[in-house]
Amino acid sequence: MNRWNGAGRRIHMQEVGTRDGLQAESVFVPTADKIGLVNSLSRAGMAKIEVTAFVSPKAIPALADAQQVMLGIERVPGVIYSSLVPNVRGAERAIESRTDELNLVMSASETHNLANLRMTQAQSFQGLCEVAALARQAALAVNISLSCSFGCPMEGEVPEDTVLAWCARFIDEAGAGGITLCDTTGMAYPSQVAALTARFRAAWPDTELSLHFHNTRGMGLANVLAGIDAGADRFDASLGGIGGCPYAPGASGNVCTEEVVHALQLMGYDTGVDLGRLLDASSRLPALIGHETPSQIVKAGRRLDLHRPPRDLEAIRERAEARAV
Repeated sequence: MNRWNGAGRRIHMQEVGTRDGLQAESVFVPTADKIGLVNSLSRAGMAKIEVTAFVSPKAIPALADAQQVMLGIERVPGVIYSSLVPNVRGAERAIESRTDELNLVMSASETHNLANLRMTQAQSFQGLCEVAALARQAALAVNISLSCSFGCPMEGEVPEDTVLAWCARFIDEAGAGGITLCDTTGMAYPSQVAALTARFRAAWPDTELSLHFHNTRGMGLANVLAGIDAGADRFDASLGGIGGCPYAPGASGNVCTEEVVHALQLMGYDTGVDLGRLLDASSRLPALIGHETPSQIVKAGRRLDLHRPPRDLEAIRERAEARAV
């Protein structure tokens, strides 16, 4: 595969901004505006949208309206509407709210798992299996997001074998249909991404694999391209590049959805996304969250969004030609 020529290859873009992004904001975005964002993303052609999280409102007050949002959105055929659930009660609420897929989270690092989830990895896995069993009864898809797959800010390197051993347990014991390898704090680098992605693909060619990158150290897009080269075709991204893990010191936002789509489309990949509609949605974010977003495409425009020449261009030309005589 050649990263410089997409040749129409399909890349599935999965939006996490309405969950991973908004949960990190200090303001509460009104329910109607959340619904409007999700609807805009659906119409823009996202393959999957992680709409919200069914967690305790005390833990994440920004997503206290999870049920109202999930029940209030428009359902566009072909779009998967996912939600993060931490436990059986959250899963029950998500199922009642017509969620298509349950996204469950644990960490490849014991230290991060304790800090983020207040449980050991063994306790998390047991709870995860209980939720997965409930999902099977409801005929819902289950995805497991494995945090710190590319490194832990407190432990350092996380061995590939450790990551893949957890993946094996998720698939074989919990019956997960999808796995997301998460670069929770932006520690991933391209050759590492390529190696881990290739090993996963070789071991489980029929399991849905997603990659989730942060742009903390400016390597987000490079990591996406490395993942594509190694066989990945599903990527999480966040509208405007917002988000970050509150239990991951120094973690900035996710890779920016519109930046990734813009780059991949220029390279010939088929993302299925209407970039204009995506930019319209992203441009609404600052008014909702009270600050600018990291999105460079919103600031600078697309590559061929041209600017008017100076009004006195002809006069400049005449002076230049007169000097040449």
